[in-house]
Amino acid sequence: MLDKLQQCVRIGEDLGADFVEARYDNLTLRTLQRINDIWQDIQVKSRMGFAITAYVDGVSGFSFTPSTELKDIKIATETAYKMAKASSGAAKLKLPFDRRDAVKSKKSDTPSVNIHPRDRDLAYKIDLVNRGVESAREHGENIMTARGLWGELYGPKLLANSDGTEIDWNFLITDMIVLVTSKTSAGALVNGAEGHGGSYGLEDFESGEFTPEKIGEKAGKNAKEQLKAKACPAGKFRALVEEDLVGVLAHESFGHLSEGDFVVTGASPLSEKVGKTLGTEHATIVDGGVPDIKKYGGLWLPYDDQGTATNQTTVLDKGVLKHYLHNRGTAKKLGQEPSGNARAVSFVFPPIPRMTNTYFMPGTLSEEEAIEQLGTGVFAIQSSGGQVQGDGSFLFKAIRGYWVEKGEIQYPIREVSLSGNILELLSRVEGGTRDLKLTSGYFGGCGKDAQFPLPTGMGGPKLLIDEVTFGGEA
Repeated sequence: MLDKLQQCVRIGEDLGADFVEARYDNLTLRTLQRINDIWQDIQVKSRMGFAITAYVDGVSGFSFTPSTELKDIKIATETAYKMAKASSGAAKLKLPFDRRDAVKSKKSDTPSVNIHPRDRDLAYKIDLVNRGVESAREHGENIMTARGLWGELYGPKLLANSDGTEIDWNFLITDMIVLVTSKTSAGALVNGAEGHGGSYGLEDFESGEFTPEKIGEKAGKNAKEQLKAKACPAGKFRALVEEDLVGVLAHESFGHLSEGDFVVTGASPLSEKVGKTLGTEHATIVDGGVPDIKKYGGLWLPYDDQGTATNQTTVLDKGVLKHYLHNRGTAKKLGQEPSGNARAVSFVFPPIPRMTNTYFMPGTLSEEEAIEQLGTGVFAIQSSGGQVQGDGSFLFKAIRGYWVEKGEIQYPIREVSLSGNILELLSRVEGGTRDLKLTSGYFGGCGKDAQFPLPTGMGGPKLLIDEVTFGGEA
């Protein structure tokens, strides 16, 4: 397919395009879902096709085709060029960029795993889900619903462009989740959840802490603990925020504000803030596509969908804003290096600035030291969703938590919701634990400009933060 992509580039340039990017995806998606004893969903889908972006005078035109026939690919290329040409005269915002050295992919760009999901049949994956659900039932109590999910997404991604770049690598993500809902004696519903997802082979689910039995056990026990939990008090308290929820703060509340398209249009409160102090010295946020998966977890993404390497970008350095997350055009406009953040959820969409793995960097504390320094307050654990506004305001819900007094955990709490503004929260970060944890997965994902769900990674250490608002305004 790489030769067809190179032909697309030549056709677009011959038509008069300043620059052409041609992509090909051939991705397989599998989803399994069991609720109690009923299988609700067993699906296999394919995302295969060509995507062409042509640039004329700093304006892009985009077209795609699911066909592999050269005549159809040629038509898509011509359409992309005509769209760019027609728009170039009227566009108010133009984002031209410089040519760069050609990028050539290598074998090590594809994740190396022992057991690839394509090498195991459907029965194997059904068994994983069954074992997770049954384990949750065994370890839970007063269970109303036990839900198991399996998801996988994998396949080749190819790209050629006018720089002479030639990229050919294979995407991979696997994900297993067990969700439990139990009912208290008063009739309230409480939840427990556990999962494991990222750029992993199936060997990760065959032994150790992420077998279906372990995942189900944790989900069941988490829900069981919530049966006797007290409601989280409302007010402003010191908080220790666990890694998963810290990742949501990094991604949803700050990461989107740093995306280059929002910044160049002035839609982000971070516009024109490079060099400004926005947080404490304990607040460092980075984005990068090639973390140490075996050590930290996360998503493996060596290149973005413009062919730029996804090297680690320090967005916030000890509280000081240093860099935005760019495609090539926004980087040139703002005088920064491309960061490898031009991504598309599939071949039917153009790449736009999106995150890869976004996370807070770790601190120096052990978990015990962090709880001791917390003193009296809330230990918030696991995100269950929420809302974010364009000014950085957020409302997030944690699945569970603990009330801590004088540095000791007292009892579990539920109905844990955090609200505030990320720019205010960054000024109250007092430290982090020394361990770094990244999570990713097939389910959920990031949404932007109708491109959903895009797999991303997020995480960090446990963060110690002063004066966090719980339970709404108080």
